Amino acid sequence: MTIPEVFYDLKPADSKGEPFDFHSLEGKVVLIVNVASKCGFTPQYKGLEEVYEKYHEQGLEIIGFPCNQFGRQEPGTAEEIASFCTLNYGVKFPVMKKIEVNGDGADPVYQYLKSKKAGILGFRGIKWNFEKFLVDKAGNVVERYSSMSTPETIAADIEKLL
Repeated sequence: MTIPEVFYDLKPADSKGEPFDFHSLEGKVVLIVNVASKCGFTPQYKGLEEVYEKYHEQGLEIIGFPCNQFGRQEPGTAEEIASFCTLNYGVKFPVMKKIEVNGDGADPVYQYLKSKKAGILGFRGIKWNFEKFLVDKAGNVVERYSSMSTPETIAADIEKLL
């Protein structure tokens, strides 16, 4: 599958396996995060939900992409992942179908994001769970954050784009 040239042409599968049309995100600021339920960074779900609730009405969308590539820290089914996110962190933002973010099987969303914004020292791959990409209202990938960057520290960048 070829990578689309435009962010809004991406159509990943939602948690039920249905296409999620990124055209629905046009004009919004989007934060995309690869998530996992059994990771040391998992408590970031709380911060992500707080940022989502604070800025969603102003045009922020957060999308979580479960991934089991790092220490097998997301072993659950789509239903188990959704239940975990809701019960433990009250997550209301969309959590998609479990994907791969690196390698030959990397989802087109992550192929696109990595092609637009390299990480530290030009590294293109995703290093661990809870890496984040910030996309502006025009669909441009404007920033990439490591797992160490908490949602609270990213809030100022989100505010500037809203």
